[in-house]
Amino acid sequence: MLGRTGPPPAPPLAEVADPPAATGPASTTMQLPDGRHAELIALGGAHSAPLLNRIAAELPAAADAVSRFWGPDWRRDVAVVATGSDRQFAALAGGGADIAAATTAERIVFAPGAATMSDEDLRIVVRHELFHHAVRDDTAADAPRWLTEGVADYLARPPAAAYIADAQTALPSDRDLDTPGPTRALAYDRAWRFASYVAERYGPQRLRALYVQACGPGHSDVATAVRDTLGADLDAVLAAWRHWPQG
Repeated sequence: MLGRTGPPPAPPLAEVADPPAATGPASTTMQLPDGRHAELIALGGAHSAPLLNRIAAELPAAADAVSRFWGPDWRRDVAVVATGSDRQFAALAGGGADIAAATTAERIVFAPGAATMSDEDLRIVVRHELFHHAVRDDTAADAPRWLTEGVADYLARPPAAAYIADAQTALPSDRDLDTPGPTRALAYDRAWRFASYVAERYGPQRLRALYVQACGPGHSDVATAVRDTLGADLDAVLAAWRHWPQG
């Protein structure tokens, strides 16, 4: 719902139909406190420029959060596009109307509907998508998407709500992430809670190690990655997670 790992086909920005010229595309560049540069591109419409102003205000803290978890060695340039129409968003990001933003190989793309989000929700989306952007080069095309999304949400979402014991909890499938509605929302929640559990029980750097081994180029299967990085069998980890925080 908040992001995608596999880059969809994305045409050059110049080939995407724009809203009327009076509210046409505009680009600005900002330097983040860590020296990175962010190019902010508004593709027209009434709300893309104000949305980019809000995103720009979130980027410094988002970049700091990514670096504290992942380390400072990630992309130095960030391209953020605010689309002016659903058609633009579909062309650039392959996303539907129920998705606020998506990260492709080239850029982070926001849908027009993101302009209506609360500040808290937008903060979550910015951090989630910036994480995807940051680790793009370290993420295999066939990585388990539920884990890439769960770790992105761990970085982005407030931690307190993750402390929910659920004896029926099962790991989501990538198909669940592609099913609109409650199935998708539940899949994201469970992936997020699993990543949050690993970070609390084993430490954030063990969660990072799990991501690298399970999602990086030439990655192991999840069960092997869990055993190698957490020192426990996947079944045992899942059993404790299902009853977290009591377990």
